[in-house]
This record gives sequence, structure tokens and C-alpha cells, in this order.
Amino acid sequence: MRTLKMVLEYDGSAYHGWQVQPTGPTIQGELETRIRAILGGAHRVQGAGRTDAGVHARAQVAHFETEHPMSPAELQRALNATLPRDIVILALEEVFPGFHARKDALWKRYAYHLLDGPVRSVFWDRYAWHIVRPLDIAAMQHAAEAALGPHDFSAFCAAGCDITNRVRRIERIDIVPGSHRIRRIVVTGDGFLRHMVRILVGTLVDVGRGRTSPEEFRDILAGRDRKSAGRTAPAKGLFLEQVGYAPRRGIERERRTIGE
Repeated sequence: MRTLKMVLEYDGSAYHGWQVQPTGPTIQGELETRIRAILGGAHRVQGAGRTDAGVHARAQVAHFETEHPMSPAELQRALNATLPRDIVILALEEVFPGFHARKDALWKRYAYHLLDGPVRSVFWDRYAWHIVRPLDIAAMQHAAEAALGPHDFSAFCAAGCDITNRVRRIERIDIVPGSHRIRRIVVTGDGFLRHMVRILVGTLVDVGRGRTSPEEFRDILAGRDRKSAGRTAPAKGLFLEQVGYAPRRGIERERRTIGE
């Protein structure tokens, strides 16, 4: 049994998130359907993160196991030839047995896109939350510092979340300017609760608008009450940017070592 790892990019606008579900098309569902058509049989594709409906990815990581001998390069070409235009496999390789895209991930980085200014953008409307009035970026960055380190992020978890342990560690939150009036809120951490980044962004935007002070943001985090935090930012502005793993030797070296 071989383990294949893929890095993929997708526009999540037309999908009901990553995970297969009966209500509509999903990224996982599209991948499994295409892999079945090419390799035959059922192959379960496991992703590093279950992006929500409408959320995008620049470098989602996933893996699956197969006994088929097709080379990774051939399979990548075949998949990209049959996948919808809004999903593309950027890289596909054979990795060490037992690799798991989600369980082996050490950290993930998300970026949320805000569009500044009174006039909307035809091109960015699909990928950014339009904020009409100027934001106090210094206040937002000051508030964001309170979220660094390990915390119970219950206040920033979607209502009805059934996860018991809501402690996550945020390494960095950077609010940086981009091109064409775009401002990016980049969040790096060891894991995220459902809607966590989007609720963080919604609450930071309230800080930027002057509706919530940095001190009140700190109190919201400590209070662990979802009702006290801001709105959930629209899904369209969120991108999974990168997933980090511990360095490993290449699979060919792994095999030679085992055989020595």
C-alpha cells in the first residue's frame, strides 16, 4: 500500500466545504470521484483542514492510500485534466507510510482578505470582505496581541460547537497591506476551531471600527462566551495559505534505510 500526498489549490465559492456531504458538491467529493475514475475502487482522501463552505485554499494538503502502480506525475496530470477548473493539484508525491495530512500537521496559516475603501471592486468582490469606512489598524494589531499563545477560544468558536477541548495556540497574527486596496489578516496557529478565524476577524474589524476596544477584545477572549464576540466574517475572504510539517527524509531514502 502506497501513501500519496497532494498539495492543491481551489476556489471554494461553488462548494459546500471540504468534507463530503449529501447537500451538495465538496472538494473531497470531487477528488474522490476523479481518483476512482482513474485508479478504480474507492479511495478516501484525508485533508489537513476541513475548510468551510465558500472558503478557499492556496495550499491545502491531503493524502490517500492506494495499491495502484501509476506514478505520482502521471496521476497528477490525469487528475488535473479531469478536475473542475476551480480545483488544481499543485504537487503530488509518494511519502513515507503512515503519513497523515491532518494528524501530522504542526501548524496552519490562514489569510483573510479585507477590501478597504468606499467603492467595491468587481474583481475582488468574490474573494474579500468589503469594508467601506477606514479601520484603525494599530488598534486591531494591538487587540490581536491578546490572542497570541495558548488560550481557550470558546468565544471564537461557532455556536453549537461540540469540541470539548477548545484550547489552541496562536503563534502570529499580522495585519498587512496588499495590493489594490487589499489588507490581509494572517493567522498562524497549531489548530483552529470551527469558524475561529472568521470570528476573530469579525471581532477585530469591530475593534478597527471603534465598536470594541482592545481591552474589551481581551475581555471577550477571557470570557469564553460566543455571544460577546463579533460577527462571523464572510467565508469568501478566507484562504488556507500553508500547512507545516516536521522535515522527513524522502521516501526513497526511507526505503533504502529499511533495506540496509
